[in-house]
Amino acid sequence: MLEYKLFPPELRGRPRSHQTLDSKEKSGYILARMNYEIIFAPEAVQDFKHLSARERSIVPDAIEQHLRYEPEKTSKSRIKRLRGISRPQYRLRIGEIRVFYDVVEPDVEILAIIPKSKVTAWLEEVGE
Repeated sequence: MLEYKLFPPELRGRPRSHQTLDSKEKSGYILARMNYEIIFAPEAVQDFKHLSARERSIVPDAIEQHLRYEPEKTSKSRIKRLRGISRPQYRLRIGEIRVFYDVVEPDVEILAIIPKSKVTAWLEEVGE
C-alpha cells in the first residue's frame, strides 16, 4: 500500500505491480530516481471530496504516476511551470481537473485539486 501524508485512506491509490521504465533503463543503464513524498494540504483533501466518483478514481493514480518521481518534468500539456507567481509553482492537468502543487525537496505539496472552470478565480485568490 502506498503511503501518503495527510492523505485519507479512501484516497489512496492502488500499488502498482509494474512501474514504467525509462528508455535509458531499458538500454542497460541503472538510474536511481528520487522518490518524492506526496503531501496534501487540508484544502486539497476538501477539494478532492467535492470531485465526482469518476474523477476521484482517476486523480490519485495520475498524481502517483506523474508526481512521485519527476514532478518538475514539464511537458506541452500535462505539467506546466507557472510563471509570474511564486506559489503554486506547477500545474498538473488531469482531463478537466487541475492539480496545483509546489516542489520542496524531497516533498511534493499538493495545494489544490480544482475543475478547470474555477482555476482563474482560485489563482487570483491564492496565487502569490
